Amino acid sequence: MDSPPSPDWNHIRAFLATAEEGSLSAAARSLGLTQPTLSRQVAALETELGVVLFERGGRALGLT
Repeated sequence: MDSPPSPDWNHIRAFLATAEEGSLSAAARSLGLTQPTLSRQVAALETELGVVLFERGGRALGLT
C-alpha cells in the first residue's frame, strides 16, 4: 500500500504567511522571499492538493 507523499513544508509555510498577511507581496517580505517565488510555492501547494486556496481579487487575497 502506497502512502501519500509527504507535504513540502516550504509550500505550507508560504500558504500560512500568505493567509496571515493577506497578500503575496507582504507574505514574501515577511519570509524574506521574492513575490514570484512565494507565488510559485502557493501555486504548487494548490496543485498538490488539487484545490484553490485563495480567491484572487485585486491586491488582496481571501481564503476559499
